[in-house]
Amino acid sequence: MPLPLKRLTGSLARGAAVLFGLATMPGAALAEKSLVYCTEGNPQSFNAQFSTSGTTVNAVTPLFNNLVEMAADGQITGSGLAESYTISADGLIYDFHLRRNVNFHSNDLFTPSRPLNADDVLFTFERQWHADHPYHNVGPATYDYFRDMGLPTLLKSVEKLDDHTVRITLDHPEAPFLADLAMPFLSIQSAEYANFLLKSGRQTSFDEMPIGTGPFRLVSYQKDVAIRYKAFDGYWRGRQPLDNLIYSITPNIAVRLNKLRSGECHVMIFPNPAELGNIEKDPNLVLERQDGRNVAYMALNTQKPPLDDVRVRRAITLAIDKRTLVDAVYQNGGMPAKNPIPPGMWSYNDSIEDHPFDPAEARRLLVEAGHAEGFTLDLWYPPVTRPYLPNGKRAAEMIRENLERVGIKLTLKTESWGNYRRQVTQGEQDMVLYGWTGDNGDPDNFLYFLLNCGAVRPGGANIARWCNPDFEEQITKAKVTSDVSRRTAHYRTAQQIFHQEVPWFPIANSIIVVAHRKEVKNYTNNIFNQDFSGVDIEAR
Repeated sequence: MPLPLKRLTGSLARGAAVLFGLATMPGAALAEKSLVYCTEGNPQSFNAQFSTSGTTVNAVTPLFNNLVEMAADGQITGSGLAESYTISADGLIYDFHLRRNVNFHSNDLFTPSRPLNADDVLFTFERQWHADHPYHNVGPATYDYFRDMGLPTLLKSVEKLDDHTVRITLDHPEAPFLADLAMPFLSIQSAEYANFLLKSGRQTSFDEMPIGTGPFRLVSYQKDVAIRYKAFDGYWRGRQPLDNLIYSITPNIAVRLNKLRSGECHVMIFPNPAELGNIEKDPNLVLERQDGRNVAYMALNTQKPPLDDVRVRRAITLAIDKRTLVDAVYQNGGMPAKNPIPPGMWSYNDSIEDHPFDPAEARRLLVEAGHAEGFTLDLWYPPVTRPYLPNGKRAAEMIRENLERVGIKLTLKTESWGNYRRQVTQGEQDMVLYGWTGDNGDPDNFLYFLLNCGAVRPGGANIARWCNPDFEEQITKAKVTSDVSRRTAHYRTAQQIFHQEVPWFPIANSIIVVAHRKEVKNYTNNIFNQDFSGVDIEAR
């Protein structure tokens, strides 16, 4: 049996070192098939209900499944834990028919006595939804996705019709609801495990030692070192080709590439754009490119003077040479962004003309706004490589240089990635470099989740603290109709309002690149679901 997570601190570093050493030996990698994945940071939690971080999602995905799933092209598939579903004509009632004989993992604390049933679906929703649920206040208890997606008011009821049928009734029609169900914060968790831990007074172990229905089970985790998983023999889709999956936590981008080249890791996340040409020339390596469906942006805190003045926000936008910034930071891996959704997403408003680089007009607007002498702001930048922003520090330095030329002085700040994420959602910063990768292929996941008025709160996703009634009206109307043409019209109008009010300085839309060794087979760079299902590795 694997060691419980809380007993791992002394032994995991030695075990990880041995494992990594074995992975670099010539010949057969191991008697068992082991794949090492070089990731960029620590997960904030092993429960995606608590975090919107892509790092956390990547760590959690191998452990769980959802009622429905998202294919690599963004389409919803019926291949999840629900073998079928029906939707009423008025779009309010969803009936899900669960698969039989779907097993949960076990660990040193708990062995399940039954397969998946409707109680597990109810638990997954009710923990996040009801303040009086016994697990609602266990752990960070923020449930930012659940809240910022509007589920507390959208849901009318979640009912168990029988052991294998769940009915979800909505308060009003919600076009993106099915896509929301494929997101990690609604991956299905074990009610039986939760009840067992509740009776023994060990509720916090639920999120520290998670069990799910996914292709891999968690074996161990040591912060800043590694996460180790093992193939789940009872996986409902069949046991996976890999025996072991190890996440080597490697924040330094150059070190990740060195590990990949040496064979110490087999898959590397987010290579430096400047290295892509060299990687392509290496006969041992393969690049997997995918439209990132993302946007990097600088959020301007619209509730703090002088950024509460739209003239100042426009001046900042006009003062930054976006084309030069993108060329320097992204190389050939990105293009300048002009809207809050990426260009490959339906309803993208390409008729909008991006704000030009015009320092003279920027200075004029600052004088008009009463800031002829300039002012000082802080700008926060992420300390780690992100899929939407490969070098936050370099981007921040270039923005500082541009703004100083029009009289705006910047103080650059950062924190460790976990602290950074917590800090920038509290609403105290002036300007923040951030970004977003779509979770479900729907514009709602950008326009509503990141910019709705309800997300203007400590911990909320709307870090620009921007609440515009006209914009809110458009994104809300778009949610309640399933007519794609009408939704498109609302979203395009919303993008025009965003462009006029400039709560963000959109920076870039990037290509997501993952590099892996040639012996890795069947790997897909799937931005929605990186669970390593079907991935294999050949002996060298």
